[in-house]
Amino acid sequence: MNGATTRLRSSPKRRPETTNGVHKKSSDDMIPKKSTSSSIFAKNVRCHVSNAHFLKWTAEDVYATARDHPAPCALAACVLFFMVVEYTLNMIPPTAPPFDLGFVATAALHRSLAAKPDLNTLLAGLNTVFVGMQTAYIIGTFIIEGRPRATLSALFMFTCRGILGYVTQLPVPQEFLGSGADFPVGNVSFFLFYSGHVAASVIASLDMKRMRRWELAYTFDALNILQVIRLLTTRGHYTIDLAVGVGAGMLFDSLAGKYEHKKKGDVSCNGTM
Repeated sequence: MNGATTRLRSSPKRRPETTNGVHKKSSDDMIPKKSTSSSIFAKNVRCHVSNAHFLKWTAEDVYATARDHPAPCALAACVLFFMVVEYTLNMIPPTAPPFDLGFVATAALHRSLAAKPDLNTLLAGLNTVFVGMQTAYIIGTFIIEGRPRATLSALFMFTCRGILGYVTQLPVPQEFLGSGADFPVGNVSFFLFYSGHVAASVIASLDMKRMRRWELAYTFDALNILQVIRLLTTRGHYTIDLAVGVGAGMLFDSLAGKYEHKKKGDVSCNGTM
């Protein structure tokens, strides 16, 4: 071709179209970049792990935590211990009576009380007197002193006890030592879970402490401890009933206090009684 080589020209690059000086977006630009949810999740995980609180811990921090917060550390150790116990303990067979550590601890007292029915009746009567003291104090705070919190706590507590006691009815322990002088008087049926004896005593004691009646409160606490020992000895309650009874007394006292506080707030807002 006349001794001259021809050069192949590449096609000219297309310039983006403009309209009044504004570039138009091509179809490729209109397609959004895809980002999968898994990639976003992985990115968030990496971000959180890199900023994890435990990565900033030092040996001094761990020592200071154990030194300044022994109770939470002890609870954490208990959680680990009981995880091991739960996965290694043999279950109680259906035909066997329940295992109760409180019954084991009071076995000697139970044998002694079983051999002395008159003593059992005396202690049952004294326990009934103590229940009467609880009831008189709780109701008296309302009808005499005009403070309804303890009475409201007892209403909450006994209602919840009735519901829980009915929906899961525990068998009466095989070694139960009943007495006609015990409360409920006459050996009538009663709910085992949870202990109303203990919960009502806790409610009364908490009210006494709020009113700074310290001697009376400590007397009730001591009598409550004796009541727990007697109920375990006579097999009148399982240990779990008594433990939950303590918690129930505290819980419903707190709920009654919140209810009372809310109603006082409503009165102050509305300006009416």
